Amino acid sequence: MNQTISSSSKTIDMDAIGQSEAFLDFQEKLSSVARINRPVLLMGERGTGKELAASRLHYLSLRWQEPFVALNCAALSSTLIESELFGHEKGAFTGAAHLRQGRFEAADGGTLFLDEVGMIPMETQEKILRVVEYGSFERVGGSTAIEVDVRIVGATNADLLRLTLEGTFKRDLLDRLSFEVLFLPPLRERLGDIPLMADYFARRMAYELNREEIPVFSQAVLSQMEKHPWKGNVRELKNVVERAVYRSPGPRINRVDFEPLLSPYFQPDEPPKPVSAEPMEARAKTGQPDLPLKTAVRNLEISMLKEALLVERHNQKKAAKRLGLTYDQFRGLMRKHKNEI
Repeated sequence: MNQTISSSSKTIDMDAIGQSEAFLDFQEKLSSVARINRPVLLMGERGTGKELAASRLHYLSLRWQEPFVALNCAALSSTLIESELFGHEKGAFTGAAHLRQGRFEAADGGTLFLDEVGMIPMETQEKILRVVEYGSFERVGGSTAIEVDVRIVGATNADLLRLTLEGTFKRDLLDRLSFEVLFLPPLRERLGDIPLMADYFARRMAYELNREEIPVFSQAVLSQMEKHPWKGNVRELKNVVERAVYRSPGPRINRVDFEPLLSPYFQPDEPPKPVSAEPMEARAKTGQPDLPLKTAVRNLEISMLKEALLVERHNQKKAAKRLGLTYDQFRGLMRKHKNEI
């Protein structure tokens, strides 16, 4: 007899799926800190579910009946992020036709989730620090102090300690945001959870396609998934499973496609050339006998970015891989040196 899919499969909380030791340890720490009214910093690779973890933390906290407001700091320019966070007064700048509340006001009494906190400009960090310390701020273009009670949960996949040493992230703000630091385990450390999560995503996709039979993965496919590195973590797993279900003519899944973009159309005409391995001091020279350390590092970063882009024909993902960086780290360096590249 064929099994059927229940609509209740859509209501399962993806963040609560798992039985591996790494997953259960993280959930225990998350539950423990949730009821303590202090900032929390979530560290993890892309696709590990940092926003889901922040949401879960909020709803396990004493603020669960108040707003949960999220902001992706990497998606905003430096000129927009202050207005998004603090709001603006009417006439504060061209186009500001009305008073607008920011995310801090919207989250008053609740939780403000700041994703990619490492991308926040220094001048905005100063204002966030003031809110954390004194619970007040002024809207852009305003002079009246606005008091709020907001718990901040930050998230990043960047090395914030390194950013403080480089002078792009305030150490005082890092200290304030890191009352507790939780590290989300990557999917490769949660191998026992892969079949559970794959089954969940497969059921949801089948329900979305109005299919009655529950998808079943062959043992060979499950073995492949458990050996895959999952650099995109849960987000990548979801895409792979959903793609396999919709492409399969029946409920049995005998094949999955891990790299859909790899095709003859995207193969290079010739093997990539290695990036030059010259000594650092030679690469950083600009014709001056001596350079300050920051200038030498800056010149080296620009040089290596240009060379990697040239070798990889301006394919930024391949250039990032060649330099041993995540795509987000590579994009951060590109923004940092956008006027020189």
